[in-house]
Amino acid sequence: MPEHAAPEHPVPIDEDWRRVSPKYVVVEVVGSLVGTVIFVAALLVAYFWFDWWWAVWAAVAIGVVSIITIAFEPRRVRSIGYRLRADDLLFRRGIMYQRQVAVPYGRMQLVDVTRGPVARALGLADLKFVTAAAATAVTVPGLPLDDAERLRDELVALAETRRAGL
Repeated sequence: MPEHAAPEHPVPIDEDWRRVSPKYVVVEVVGSLVGTVIFVAALLVAYFWFDWWWAVWAAVAIGVVSIITIAFEPRRVRSIGYRLRADDLLFRRGIMYQRQVAVPYGRMQLVDVTRGPVARALGLADLKFVTAAAATAVTVPGLPLDDAERLRDELVALAETRRAGL
């Protein structure tokens, strides 16, 4: 009786795109708000200390642009997705300027899980893939921590089997 060979794809192949957690919107909004507060505060300090009249207008402009940007955050987060395919991981993001990157399993050198303070509070993590080519470094943000750790372990094991054939 012939032995069954190990499955060629230990990671399930996706027919459709996997999305990041909807809670990731909070991470993005908080980051945008913190950046806006810092820039507006710096401009207002410049206005009061140095009497630069233009600093008030710049602060208002930054505030308006930030509000518009924050309004688009939910849509931008929904545009982030990834697919596990037979030979690579396909990542996409972007609304107006869309980016799609295929990261071959055999070329992955590092798969890293990182967590910022807001993401940690929400139970989310970022999964970063590094290859020899700097242009293909990909970060999948906003994954639930358990999913990110499980996916990291599976992709590392898969990358090892693919690299063995090189």
